[in-house]
Formats: sequence, structure tokens, C-alpha cells
Amino acid sequence: MTFPVQKSTLPFWRTELHPLDTHRSTEELPSEADVVIIGAGYSGASIAHHLLEKSKASNKPLSIAIVEAREACSGATGRNGGHLKPDPYMRAAGALQKYGKEAAEEVASFEARQVKEIKDLVEKESIDCDFVVTRASDVCLYEDAHQELKRGLQQLKKAGVSTADGVFYSDSRTAEGVSGVKGAKGCFSYPAGHVWPYKLVLHLLSKAVSAGVNLQTTTPVTSVTSADNGKWNVNTSRGSIRASKVIYASNAYTSSLLPEFKKSIVPVRGICSRIVAPKVDAPFLSNSYILRIAPGEYDYLIHRTDGSIVVGGARRDFFSQLDQWYNVTDDSKLIEPAKHYFDNYMQRHFKGWESSGAYTDKVWTGIMGYSSDGFPHIGEVPGKAGQLICAGFSGHGMPQIYLSAKAIADMVVNGQAVEEVDLPRVYRTLRERLEDEGNVTLESWAKVTKKAVPPKL
Repeated sequence: MTFPVQKSTLPFWRTELHPLDTHRSTEELPSEADVVIIGAGYSGASIAHHLLEKSKASNKPLSIAIVEAREACSGATGRNGGHLKPDPYMRAAGALQKYGKEAAEEVASFEARQVKEIKDLVEKESIDCDFVVTRASDVCLYEDAHQELKRGLQQLKKAGVSTADGVFYSDSRTAEGVSGVKGAKGCFSYPAGHVWPYKLVLHLLSKAVSAGVNLQTTTPVTSVTSADNGKWNVNTSRGSIRASKVIYASNAYTSSLLPEFKKSIVPVRGICSRIVAPKVDAPFLSNSYILRIAPGEYDYLIHRTDGSIVVGGARRDFFSQLDQWYNVTDDSKLIEPAKHYFDNYMQRHFKGWESSGAYTDKVWTGIMGYSSDGFPHIGEVPGKAGQLICAGFSGHGMPQIYLSAKAIADMVVNGQAVEEVDLPRVYRTLRERLEDEGNVTLESWAKVTKKAVPPKL
């Protein structure tokens, strides 16, 4: 079973805890609710937010409960790199090749729109979450990646996919100077943002609780079983809640409750860090970054307003060892081969940082939910009327979740089918996707490492 472990590594984002971190709205679980959301991370909080907005607008009041196995926002959202970085070409280029132009446009524009959506939300509600609108620099340090991204961008431009026009490309003559990254072969920049994810999520949860949502932290769900009149029993370690709708915002842990997703959403462990530069004259990085260092090896980072750097990735030191990261749910331990990867990181890669004295302040792990085809699962669980899912974001949830949650809310409040809501078609959870034997994560691993996938996987 893939339940969260109880003692996890401490991420930087959870060093300033909100009063609702271990909140229980009522001493006992409510016996019933119209909607039960499983998970209190970015997905669960966003779903509750949109449900409240839409139920108020349509005058359809809902009773809502959120159950969370550990503390609020203690899963992947509270452990990521804080990077709200849409992908204007990689995923879109894949969708273009496999599904056609319309699907590619849906994927690319859906992600791009989320930066403005979060900007508008933060400004409207004055959310204190260090939100910054910036540009992401996607820097290629090896030529194959440079050419692959360049080809994908050209294909999207030729097809007329809108996000391709917002990408600024620097070739090998100027990439190092533009990016500030040593040895850059090419650089692609485009609009993005970064945020303190825990503070954003806890704002949404606080607003929801104030509006009457019942939040129950440290309450692991053990099963969801059929009740009478087409309803469901959400069974926890502390009792059960009877619900008309159950929404799985459980990402990496989904298959513990929905075994049919065992092959479709797999837990993947990642590692992240915070780097501090003690010298005030260390160069300021105006952009956020992706560094594509070698096949299967990439890092991502943001330069925070306090001068620190949050860096994640470190695949160089563990990617070849499947047992260190694939189908792993333990975020209480570091990925041992990579725990020193971030030492002298800025000095290695960035011009002008050689004498900055930058050092690794904190390292932590987190568990992501990787989907077998690279796209999240959004919509009604096949064969289980009244159960919906919003999960499987493959480490890329920040530019996908907020509007995916809005689509779920439209399905619940307005009774819309998944085909009728604002959602890329490739996100729709369908039985065919669950039955597909492909796995892009393992296929990529085998290609990079030149190894055969172990039979047990």
C-alpha cells in the first residue's frame, strides 16, 4: 500500500507553519457531507476553493469535508521547487505528434493561462505567498537537448500553436551570456512565475474553513466503500463519512484507494534543496531556470526574493538506480546518492558565483505521482459514479492543478461531463488510459540508461 509515512524530511516551505497545519474543524468526523475531498495539498485546496465559488454563484450550497493523512500541504506541494513554470513546447510537441494540433494547443495554452490565473488570485485576495511573475530560462548544456527543443518549437510554430510565439530563443553564440549559465548550448525563455506554495495553499484552506468547510488533518483514509442510495463511505482511521461525491486529490497515493490506478499513477521520489548566498554581492538571477545537463538529467531552480535559491533535480546521482526513486513512497529519508549533489551548485553552473560562498542550507525529499502517459487524470473514475479524480501530475502540477480543479468543480456543481469543461482532452481519465500498458517514465529511463526494465515493474 502507498500511504504517506508519518515522519518526513522538513522542506524549507514548511518552516513557517500556519495555525491550520494540524487543524480539525470538529472533534469528531462529520457523519455526512455532500463532497469529501481526499488530500489537502494544492489540488484539494484548489478544488475546495472552486467548489465554494461555483456553489455560491449558482446558489447550490454544499457541505464539504477535506481529509488529509498528515498535516495540511505536507505532500508534494509543500516539497516542490516553488516553480510555476508552464511548458510551452515539450509536452505540447508530444501532444502534437500523437494527438494533433488541437490537443497540442489545449495542453500548451492551459498551462500558460495558469500564471495569470494565480497572479489574479494573489492580487485579488492579497495573498502573502511571495508570488513573482518572471521568465523561465530553459538552458541546454548538451547539444542533443538543444536540437530537440529547437525542433519541437519549430514544429509548434509551423502548426500555429499559440504559446510558441512567446518563446525567446538564444543560440549557441549568445546562450551563455543571456542565461549566465556556464557552457550553455542554447536557451529558451518564456513567461513563468514562482511562489511559496505552502502559503498559497494554506490561504485557500483558511478561506475554505472560514466558509464552513470541515478540514480534518492527520486523518488517513483507509478505503472508500459503497453505501446505500448511490453514496460512498469514506473510511478513515477515525471513523467514516458518508458522501455523495468523493474527490481523490491524493496524487502519488491514489492507488492505495483506487487499485485500478496502480500502473497509471506511480509514486516517484524527488529531492530538493535551499541554497543560501551569504555575500550580498552574489549576482541576482532575474529568471527562474531549467538546466538540461545530460540525457535524463535536469535541474530546476528559482531565485527567491530573500536571495536564497531553491534547486531540485539531482538526477545525475540517482536516476540510473530505479529503487532510489521509482515506486518509492518514503519521504522520511534523503535519496542517499544525491544528498550532497547541491553543494557548490551555484559555483559549478553560474557565472559570477564562483566566490559567492553559496552553501546548501537544507535538503528534503517529496513524493510525486507520475502518470504512465505523462498527462494528469482529471474527471470521473471509470465505473464509479460519484467518484472523481484530480491526480497524476508527474512533478509538473503547479501549472496544471488550479484550472484542473476548476474543471472538477464544474463537473460537481454544474453536472457537466468531462467533455464539456475547460480541460485538455488528454487529461480526461478514461478506461483506455488505465488499460494502456505504456509507461513513458520507464521507457525514458531504459533509453537513457540502456538497461532493460525489471520484470516486476
